[in-house]
Amino acid sequence: VRLVESGGGLVQPGGSLSLSCSASGFTVSTYGVSWYRQAPGKERELVASISSSGASIHYADSVKGRFTISRDIAKNTVYLQMNSLKPDDTAVYYCQSLWRGNDIWGQGTQVTVSS
Repeated sequence: VRLVESGGGLVQPGGSLSLSCSASGFTVSTYGVSWYRQAPGKERELVASISSSGASIHYADSVKGRFTISRDIAKNTVYLQMNSLKPDDTAVYYCQSLWRGNDIWGQGTQVTVSS
């Protein structure tokens, strides 16, 4: 059971970036997946989540209207589209799922928003 993030990088303020979270060993249509982020010196915070059915989606207030979580069941992948990025969005982004009571995390991908 594994989650692998990709798509991070350096982007200018106001720019966009799309992150991917590829799951293996379980299906994203059976277990919900969340995106978290952790900035230097700060606690890890929930950014967005999507339920197993896809019917329930949640966003942190700080990203509402700018970030969009989605999934491709055929690719068993969850995405985080990030628009209008701000320097405060700089962090390591992780995807997470609770699989059979086990807290599964990816290795994280760095997102840096800077001019």
